[in-house]
This record gives sequence, structure tokens and C-alpha cells, in this order.
Amino acid sequence: MNLSALKEKINRSPVWKGRIHRLMFCNARPRWWVKHLLNPVVFRRQKGTTIRRQTVLNVSPINQFQLGAYSTIEEYCVLDNGVGDIIIGCHTRIGLRNTLIGPLSIGNHVILAQNIVLSGLNHCYQDIERPIHQQGVNTAPLRIEDDCWIGAGSFIAAGVTIGRHVVVAANSVVTKDVPPYSIVAGNPAKIIKKYNSATNLWERV
Repeated sequence: MNLSALKEKINRSPVWKGRIHRLMFCNARPRWWVKHLLNPVVFRRQKGTTIRRQTVLNVSPINQFQLGAYSTIEEYCVLDNGVGDIIIGCHTRIGLRNTLIGPLSIGNHVILAQNIVLSGLNHCYQDIERPIHQQGVNTAPLRIEDDCWIGAGSFIAAGVTIGRHVVVAANSVVTKDVPPYSIVAGNPAKIIKKYNSATNLWERV
């Protein structure tokens, strides 16, 4: 049985999934042996990558974590792949104090400014008789395509796809897909400009 098949089998078994989780995590963080002994063997960074010392990597082999060549994760960021993969492309910069929660993929040549939250996770809340923290979570993959710029203080929700060469203005809350070559702003974010290939201009909508 290969590693992928074994992982799928464990995920189908609540008992084994719970045991593995307790073995590898403590208070939602990877245990010392996972962080210092297992992760360096499993996760191989590509050429020219930089992860600053104050970054919090809540990552484990339960899901993927990939950082492409010449990409940088700045200080005080938090990355958590506990419920889904985190895939970051090449020549991408993750700015100061960003929070990235999988499932999440970020393309090549992407700029994330400061204090951004990207989360592919939501907490379940529907049962009013139980505390929300006991109701589990649901996930929807979040995707940022190549050559995007995400402004400071923005939040992008689970399930959203940000198209190629999109600009998200500072402090925007993005809850719906954004088409390529557009600029969005606001809460909730709306398209304010699109690139017109006929005129070669960014035009207001």
C-alpha cells in the first residue's frame, strides 16, 4: 500500500484519524518531533526560498506544504495545513503577519502585502444545542492564480478563486470569485476596474 492510499484509509477511519492526530499534534500545533525531525525530511523547499525565523509553521505531513523557488515568507506569518494543502508557487512573496490556512494554492509571481488572511476553512455552527468549537469544520479550496497583488488587511474566503493578474485593494473582503485582469475593492469586494485588451487600458466598470 502506498502512502497516498494509507492516508486515504486513515482519513476514512475516525478512530485512527483521532489517534494519529493526538500523536502528531498538541493544542492544534505539531509536536516537537514532527516539527524538528519529520517535517525537514518530508517537506523539501525549492532553490532560493526564504522562510523568516519568526514564521509559525503549523504544518505536518498529514497534508502537503510546498514553497516554490525564490519565494519568501516574511516574519510573523502563520501557516496551517491541518485541514488542507498549502501550495505556494515560485517568485511569490508572503508579506508580514499573514495567516494562511489550507486548503489553499497561490500561484507564481504573487505579492501578498501585510496582515492578510487567506482561509480555506469555516467552522460549522448549525446545531444551536452544541458549542461551535465542537461541531467540526468544513473546507473549500481557495485559489490565487499567477501574478496577483493582494492589498494589506484583506480577507479572502474559502472557496474563492482569484484570477490571473488581479489586484485586490487594501482592506477588501472577497467572498466571490474574481475574474482575471480586474481590480476589486470594498466589503464585500466588487469589481471597480477591468483591463480592456482592445484599448490596452484599465477601465472603470
